[in-house]
Amino acid sequence: MKWTKTHIFTLKEAPSDAEIPSHKLLVRAGFIKKLAPGLYTYGALALKAIRKFENILREELNKEDAIEVLMPVVHPKELWEETNRWGEMGAGLLKFKNRNNHEFCLAATHEEAVVDYVRHELKSYRDFPKNIYQIQTKYRDEIRPRFGLMRGREFSMKDAYSFDIDQEGALKTYDKMYKAYQRIFDRLGLQYRIVQADAGNIGGSQTHEFQLLADAGEDALLVSDKTQFAANIEVCPAIDPVPYVSPHTSELPVEKFATPGAKTIADLEKLTGIPAKELVKTLYFSANEGLDPKDKSLKAFAVLLRGSDEVNPIKVKNLLKMTNPPLMLTDEEVKEVTGANPGSCGPVGLQIPIYADNGVQPLKNYIVGANEDGFHLKNVNHGRDFQITQVADLRMAREGDKCPESDGRLKPYRGIEVGHVFYLGQKYAKKMNGVFLDKNGKSQFYEMGCYGIGVTRTVQACIEQSHDQDGIIWPKAITPYHVHICHLDPKDESATAYVDVLTKEIETRNWEVLVDDRDERPGFKFKDADLLGFPVRIVVGKKGLEGNQIEVVNRKTKEVFKLPKEAVVQKVFELLGN
Repeated sequence: MKWTKTHIFTLKEAPSDAEIPSHKLLVRAGFIKKLAPGLYTYGALALKAIRKFENILREELNKEDAIEVLMPVVHPKELWEETNRWGEMGAGLLKFKNRNNHEFCLAATHEEAVVDYVRHELKSYRDFPKNIYQIQTKYRDEIRPRFGLMRGREFSMKDAYSFDIDQEGALKTYDKMYKAYQRIFDRLGLQYRIVQADAGNIGGSQTHEFQLLADAGEDALLVSDKTQFAANIEVCPAIDPVPYVSPHTSELPVEKFATPGAKTIADLEKLTGIPAKELVKTLYFSANEGLDPKDKSLKAFAVLLRGSDEVNPIKVKNLLKMTNPPLMLTDEEVKEVTGANPGSCGPVGLQIPIYADNGVQPLKNYIVGANEDGFHLKNVNHGRDFQITQVADLRMAREGDKCPESDGRLKPYRGIEVGHVFYLGQKYAKKMNGVFLDKNGKSQFYEMGCYGIGVTRTVQACIEQSHDQDGIIWPKAITPYHVHICHLDPKDESATAYVDVLTKEIETRNWEVLVDDRDERPGFKFKDADLLGFPVRIVVGKKGLEGNQIEVVNRKTKEVFKLPKEAVVQKVFELLGN
């Protein structure tokens, strides 16, 4: 392909709303162009990379007997009401009415649609297993779209859904898809981790994320320094590296004392001289998710943590089996529940459920708010002075915590979630009457799995991990072109003839070639070649041909080879791997 026959226009500077390297490079290289916030047109080069990644997905999924279909982007309200997700998905689900006043949404995901697709045909145990996938557009109405294709509103996704007659079969399918995902991301040749994760609104009891490691990754990961354990910080078990042993052997009488102006743990730490890790803070949340408009009551509960710890809303959500993370009470609501303003509140005398983090369990004779402004209580002990509803792991894990699988420690990484596998169980089958007759003629709900890969997101994530100060460094598996020929003298017949021969020889091995035949300065062309980032660059000019020295450059290593023209093709094949 010749540059002059394409629609490639590069920029010297990135727009002001491009915040991370991959977003800046995609825009500067002309791969994407913003139409509106969170909405992008994919240029020809971007589309080539996307299609190549799609082909990898198809090749690996087809090996597992997955069947490709294509479902609508527009879904009727009635379908989503069957699972209650019309309300549960909140404002992220873009809803609208047609001319007949019927309500629809743009698909944020396709669980409802795929169950509707199969539930009238999968009627016998003989019809299973099934694994159905699509590569389709999704729309999620992000509050603040950012980072280009990383957090856009409209994006391309591969989503697959498996159907099995029992849990054993479903988990076997889960394992097969897990391994298929490993093959898919191995083919990209980039660093990734498989981490334990939260299922979110999708639901399910087992789930893993596939995370490409990158400094600008949105997700915080914790990885063991001794084993393969890795988890998203949202769900990572929080285990103290050294178990706490209280210095107190007996429980002391409770005392109330004045703490004027002490509204935070830091204030209390300074006032008492007691370290934050031995203080206890009380946080207040609402268990009312707002899904029932008739329910206006306040369903408050409290969470106790050490003063040095941070609450993990995802763990609280999972403990209470909520759909979404709980909202913290407002200052007015806290006063309604406790009788005091935030900063002076504690668990003693509360008439609401109280959940405590594991770190609170071994503490004795600790300080908490007195539920009276400007006062705290000391020598408080759970079991004697108040009752804990349940003790659980409710804090954020952090660097240095113990690895759950060994005596190792957890180290932090940043990651970009590019794939997610879920074991859903019977959640959607039960809600949408997904039933079949087993071998004994009994009606049973089938078991499901769900497997997603962000197609456009992965393409950008590859760039986020693989780039330098000059531009993109494409993985060979999805690079739009493999070879970039900088034709320095497009008006010279002999140089053009050599470029044509060179292009044909390289393309005999199915490597794709872009020829920059623009009438531009060499330096300008070299900068654009580095920016676009194809694996191999060849520089052809009249002067080089006359001296029989053609320059071949490895984009990743910047290594330069000056070769006679008859050796160029072999060097290109060597650099590309065959």
